[in-house]
Amino acid sequence: MMKLSVQFALLERKLEDLQSLITRELEKLDTARFREDIWKRKEGGGGRTRIIENGKTFEKGGVSTSVIYGKVTEALKDQLKTSAKEFAVCGLSLVIHPLSPKIPTIHMNIRYFEQDDNHSWFGGGIDLTPYYPHIEDFMHFHFMLKKTCNEVIADSYIKFKAWCDEYFFIKHRGEMRGIGGVFFDYLDGHDRKHFQLAEALGDSFLDIYLPIVKLRMDEEWNKEDKEFQLVRRGRYVEFNLIYDRGTIFGLKSDGRAESILMSLPPHASFLYDWKPAKNSPYEKMLKYYQPQEWVK
Repeated sequence: MMKLSVQFALLERKLEDLQSLITRELEKLDTARFREDIWKRKEGGGGRTRIIENGKTFEKGGVSTSVIYGKVTEALKDQLKTSAKEFAVCGLSLVIHPLSPKIPTIHMNIRYFEQDDNHSWFGGGIDLTPYYPHIEDFMHFHFMLKKTCNEVIADSYIKFKAWCDEYFFIKHRGEMRGIGGVFFDYLDGHDRKHFQLAEALGDSFLDIYLPIVKLRMDEEWNKEDKEFQLVRRGRYVEFNLIYDRGTIFGLKSDGRAESILMSLPPHASFLYDWKPAKNSPYEKMLKYYQPQEWVK
């Protein structure tokens, strides 16, 4: 195995601590509890996946940490555009699918790569997939992301937001899977600011998401709300299986399928030529699945 940097070890420990904090705080809002699955990867490395299911608040959620290392396969060489022979990556990935259509789905990923050619980089981001037009929630979400990013790297939010709008766009549908957030990739691993950005993003998660969950978890919802949520979950599945880099990287690096695909919702709908009722909140919601400004 290649020799890893001190920075790698520090971030690995940080992400493990963050996983414990996040799962503990989410459990306080539910009747269900996370179960833990510790796994090993025969090619090198392993991880700790925590899953919550069938709760009164969270229908399905996963918070996973992993450290994966090994040889750079031909498939990875093509994807990463590298001639390195060995790689190592540590990361945290989470996706929370609430039961209520009034609470948005959220995704966060933080990852750090090192290669044996001294090339290293950070990637990650947070994005929100709401199902009901609570505009104040969208503004809170983006305001907090702007504050987090700009406090570490001045004026970086606007760049990372634009990157997210582009990345999470479902090209064959002509729409985003949600209302975006921030996204970055291939940020120089030797730049200390990028390490700080990864830390700050992880630390901001609870302050970003929990206020929305607490505000919406007791709101009533009906079968029409649920139908729309399931249709949009279908879009979520389409994006993850066709475009998502993390999913593609995981499968090409012989990753553990259960952990890679934990991001998929427990239920989704693929209704033929589905369209919302005129003047419904769902028709209104569709216009928000396009890039737009949420904070000045």
